[in-house]
Amino acid sequence: MEDLDRWLTHTRFSNPGRHARSIAALSADVARLNEIIQGVLVHSSWLREYGLDTPRLDAGARTTLPFAERLDDILARDPRPLEAQRPPELRSIGTCRDYALMLCAILRAKGIPARVRCGFAAYFHLVWEDHWVCEYWDARRRSWRLSDAQIDPMLKRQNRIDFNPADMPREVFLTAGEAWTKCRRAEADAGDFGHGETTGMWFIKVNVLRDHHVLNGRETSLWDRWREAPAASRTVCDEELQLLDSLAARLEQELIAATPEWIV
Repeated sequence: MEDLDRWLTHTRFSNPGRHARSIAALSADVARLNEIIQGVLVHSSWLREYGLDTPRLDAGARTTLPFAERLDDILARDPRPLEAQRPPELRSIGTCRDYALMLCAILRAKGIPARVRCGFAAYFHLVWEDHWVCEYWDARRRSWRLSDAQIDPMLKRQNRIDFNPADMPREVFLTAGEAWTKCRRAEADAGDFGHGETTGMWFIKVNVLRDHHVLNGRETSLWDRWREAPAASRTVCDEELQLLDSLAARLEQELIAATPEWIV
């Protein structure tokens, strides 16, 4: 049995801080928590689908905030209890990582081991699209389960999603390590994995490193600047393969020092 206490301990980014009392009052049911989170967040890439103008997207929308600061932003826009579903124009704008971090933080506060995971989803535009979800420990089944708090009724309809977002089948989401290993074994095509037009083994490497960092308590996006990587560096060198194979097999191992400057 792995040390589940590791996934109960708050990081600086998952700690509810001054909001601990209001978080304690929330349900511990994952499906209900997903609904609550959907009622206070809106994804920066889907503003039009929620009837919002894209000019509302500010420069900080892609910056992953600490959970306590995200709650400050939510309540500044609408001071009602978190259980009250906000109209889209009063929700805080974030990305899939914010949905995953929020669910992870609440579950940890409830005494449920949880962690944010970086990987690839099979239910958006690409065959395997860059995405973040929450992984939580199910004590009854004694296993890790996946939940995507972003998947609300609109996204279900838009993407024809028919699974339960609070308990996702493993075949619809691959962690970065799983994706790396499948491609290295020629069980999957690396060109099917990526973000927009950026696909292939280099981007899978990016997500291996991001999942490695997040499993070591670095959920923030401040270090995550893969878009700044120059074209010449968007490769996977032979010297990197052994390290990346090792990380893919055990992403939660102690944080490595040798990471590219654009991701640290």
